[in-house]
Amino acid sequence: MLKVILFTATALATLLLIAFVGMLFYNSTSVNPRVAEELKTDPTGERAARVMLLTFPDGGQIPVNYLREGNQVFVGADGRWWRVFRDGDVPVELFIKGEALTGRAHTVLNDAEYTHDIFQRLRPDVPKWLPAWLDAYLVVIDLDG
Repeated sequence: MLKVILFTATALATLLLIAFVGMLFYNSTSVNPRVAEELKTDPTGERAARVMLLTFPDGGQIPVNYLREGNQVFVGADGRWWRVFRDGDVPVELFIKGEALTGRAHTVLNDAEYTHDIFQRLRPDVPKWLPAWLDAYLVVIDLDG
């Protein structure tokens, strides 16, 4: 009986790990085609007011919520894709409200106060009770020109 319980627990843990890794891979390498198409065909729509299409240097794209202030665009990275920008000065393309833009991105790693300040405006609806380690990483994009 103990062997059956241990086998079942091990199998369940393995399946959960595979599902988690699969979710991380999917979220970091895929774009929701329906959302991307909506952003392109309805640039003045409700979704386009808060979601942009971010294109990575390798051509991969993801729709993400954003905050644009002047010549900067802020994004909260919930997946592992923020790591692409950790060394800074990474060229990206943005599609915001029908406008194609370019810029340079970096991840803010060591400025909790700045990150918190931006997230207050970028993500005002995130529950305050969530622990900080569950929060996203802040990606800052300095627009060209």
